Amino acid sequence: MNAINMEQDPAVLEEVLATLDLLAKKFPGKAIEVRIPPYAAIQCGQGPRHTRGTPPNVIEMAATTWLALASGATTWADALNRGAIDASGSLADLSAHLPLTGEVTP
Repeated sequence: MNAINMEQDPAVLEEVLATLDLLAKKFPGKAIEVRIPPYAAIQCGQGPRHTRGTPPNVIEMAATTWLALASGATTWADALNRGAIDASGSLADLSAHLPLTGEVTP
C-alpha cells in the first residue's frame, strides 16, 4: 500500500468515522476488519467472528481511497486494481456494500 500521512485532519476524521459507522450499521458483524489508518478501524460483515489476534479478513486503505469508495467517486475494482486497497481473506470484499447511502434498512 502507498505511504500514509499519519497526521489526522479533523474534517477527514469526521467523514471517515461517519462513513465507517454507516458501513457497520448496513453490514453488521465481526468477520471483517476495515482499517483506515490513522483514523479508525471497525469490524463488520457476517461470517466467522474474530475475537483475538489478527483477523482472517482485513481491508486497509488510505482515507482518501475510503471516502472515494464510500461516495461512489471510485469503484472497489478500480481501487483494488490500482493497489489502493490491501485486502486479505476470503471475505475481504466490500464491493456489494459500496457506495454508501444515508439510509439503513433494518
